[in-house]
Amino acid sequence: MRFFAHANYKFIEQRKKLYVVSATAILIGIAAMVTNIFSIGSWQNYGIDFTGGSLVQVQFNKPMDAGSLRSALGGGYVITRFGEATTYQIRAPLGEQTIDQVANSIQQKLTTAFGASAFKVMSKDLVSPKVAGELLRKAAMAILFSFIITLIYLAFRFETRFGTAAIIATGHDILITLGFLAIFRMEISLESVAAVLTIVGYSLNDTIIVFDRIRENLHKKGARKRDLIELINASINETLPRTILTSGTTVAVLVALLLLGGAVIRDFTVVLIMGIVVGTYSSIFVASPALVEIQKRWGEGKIREKKAKASPATA
Repeated sequence: MRFFAHANYKFIEQRKKLYVVSATAILIGIAAMVTNIFSIGSWQNYGIDFTGGSLVQVQFNKPMDAGSLRSALGGGYVITRFGEATTYQIRAPLGEQTIDQVANSIQQKLTTAFGASAFKVMSKDLVSPKVAGELLRKAAMAILFSFIITLIYLAFRFETRFGTAAIIATGHDILITLGFLAIFRMEISLESVAAVLTIVGYSLNDTIIVFDRIRENLHKKGARKRDLIELINASINETLPRTILTSGTTVAVLVALLLLGGAVIRDFTVVLIMGIVVGTYSSIFVASPALVEIQKRWGEGKIREKKAKASPATA
């Protein structure tokens, strides 16, 4: 059984309507970011990883699960297992408190829940905003670096026009994902950055699959006589079964993680689901239309020029 085996949808003809949809989504996201600057002081809701805070390491006498710790401490803490199941790192914002006051508050809550003899505080450290800012800078550099490498690869593997269209689509995905985070004020952590980088890779992979089929069809006999939009539509339809099945199975797994994975990976999973849905949309409705617009404005590219030179013009 093959889904969409005989698909013949006119995707490119709908591009102007979908430009409006994408532009609206991006503008709403930008508006949310601007609103956040005035309401919470930053364009995103940065977590402890990027704002700095306290880091308290505790060790229990017997294995402890993270869910019990969250119940004991309440909200506002990031809990990570450190090595064995008896040792955890607890991160918390400082606010107006000192590192000692935060550590004492954590110790008091854990004592109330488990008893003073059940654990001991191994260390307490301060994560400065300077270190957090460096993490944010490196995250932005990682995304920028991925763009540059992608452009170089696609320019070498295909042509520069393909690389440019792929970067436009990936930038579209990142902007919409960041807008989604800003609208719902989801906390930005290192896990969120990992999710965004994963979305970049997924979106590019799906776009390259479509572009590879477009390139194959451009090389086929008689391709020069075909209308470019018709050829790109055919390429998208040919890869549609793979696109839908891959995205569908990936989202199904992520939904299972969202429902069963617990609070630790909830934000990470939500960002991934959002990003994969947007990435699938953009590979069809943004990357390929962007390629058409580039072709219309800056010529049809080297492939068609070579075909035109190889075949004498007919009267």
